[in-house]
Amino acid sequence: MARAKLFAWKTAVPVKATAKRKPVKQPGGARPGTRGWTGRGGGMARLVPSVTEYRGTTVQVCGLWPFSSGASSPMIGVPLGRHEETQATVCCDPIGWFQRARLISNPSAFILGKPGLGKSTLVRRMFLGLSAQGIHPLVLGDLKGEHVKAVQALGGQVIRLGRGAGYLNILDPGQAVEAAGLLEDHGHFEAAARVRADAHGRRLNMVVSLITISRNNPPTDQEQTILDRALRVLDDRFDGIPVLKDLLDVIVSAPDELRQVALDRGDMKVYLRETRALEATLLGLTGGGKLGEIFSRQTSNPMRRDRAVVFDVSSIDETETDLQAAVLLACWSYGFGTVNVANALADAGLEPRRNYFVVLDELWRALRSGKGMVDRVDALTRLNRSVGVGQIMISHTMSDLLALPAEEDRMKAKGFVERSGMVICGGLPASEMPLLTAAIPLSLQEQQKLISWQDPPAWDSRGIDVDPPGRGKFLIKVGGRPGIPVQIGLTSIEKNDGLNDTNTRWHKERTERPTEPPLGPVAVRLPGEGGRA
Repeated sequence: MARAKLFAWKTAVPVKATAKRKPVKQPGGARPGTRGWTGRGGGMARLVPSVTEYRGTTVQVCGLWPFSSGASSPMIGVPLGRHEETQATVCCDPIGWFQRARLISNPSAFILGKPGLGKSTLVRRMFLGLSAQGIHPLVLGDLKGEHVKAVQALGGQVIRLGRGAGYLNILDPGQAVEAAGLLEDHGHFEAAARVRADAHGRRLNMVVSLITISRNNPPTDQEQTILDRALRVLDDRFDGIPVLKDLLDVIVSAPDELRQVALDRGDMKVYLRETRALEATLLGLTGGGKLGEIFSRQTSNPMRRDRAVVFDVSSIDETETDLQAAVLLACWSYGFGTVNVANALADAGLEPRRNYFVVLDELWRALRSGKGMVDRVDALTRLNRSVGVGQIMISHTMSDLLALPAEEDRMKAKGFVERSGMVICGGLPASEMPLLTAAIPLSLQEQQKLISWQDPPAWDSRGIDVDPPGRGKFLIKVGGRPGIPVQIGLTSIEKNDGLNDTNTRWHKERTERPTEPPLGPVAVRLPGEGGRA
């Protein structure tokens, strides 16, 4: 613009006068600055317009070479938001980065962050985007009911569990028996045997887990052997789907198969002594002990494998930590079993291939429920190595994972983070940095960023909702690569439909509270002050 004005001014001057004018020499042969030559006739630009930036694939912008440059973040995966520093679009999800981008070694992620900073919103954005790609999200245990609306919007299945709300039979093989029979009918006998063996292992693992939570200690090796043989006897002799009461009846009846593994040597008193504690624990599980009757009846709402599923366990009170841990483990086992059946049928060509995105929330609750629970969780999560299954685990801090009494359990819990393909961190306190850097490398700048994100919002006395500085901000770490700081951006549907509002009860209370007139002076009688106001 400056040069255009200068040219117009020159044309208005006679040609002879302009021919005698000499250009102004720059002292010392200096080079022009970023705005051009200064001084009269130099053509310095007073306004430098900003260049408009566009993003596109290499096919779309190939004609702009060599003026295109690479982005600082991958463009493969579910769009999450913008890079905090460059404002570039950030796309990320475990399945996309594993299957298409080849950026991680396994399709898994671990999310850490303080409550209220948007972990659930991040997970919800991922499975909403993956569902549009044909991947079925499985939320195996929603303690707050915050994913129910999203799954319902996707046309998925909501399974409610709780005291009087719904039941889950841990001895129910689910669709494994039907799938195994279908595989045998088409000549896939080895695949059918694997499906039956997987179902048996998961049921045994769940019975052991419930006993561990009920006792706060795992059963002995001999008790586990008795349970294993009792389940096999139950499958051979029981017609239909058994429940825990049927398993207890088998142990009480003392068949020869159980007496042999109990090593009673023909002495019934020895068998009764070896199984007494086991019978007492199973009696508590079937008679409404501290774990209630959720696992004592047939499954009220069988899980489907052809759509999104969420297990709504929000009716269980937060004070019932043992019950929450038991329900979470049962949901995880049930969900992984269904995924295994779907993959077995797809491998045999009997069903179309279905990919799943498994969400395991509140991991710390299950780990703290009793000694040996880390092994139970590890056994469950290691059984999902089938093709096409992504997994994301969620907890608050590393301290939650490492606050276990046994050293071996702490090391195994730490391995959950180390084995993940990516680690996504929200705001964390400074005390977490030594524990976190022991699992994943973090620079000092990245540590300071995570610490600054956990600060509370600015003080405001007018009752206006003010977001904390770290809400919706996360750092994506893959190995030793520099982290990608991203600010999650919500669409209008996510904002207006209440899909990401985890404080609905507080908002309802605030809106329904009647407006009261201001109170006048109130006399307060304090103890020992003789009635002074």
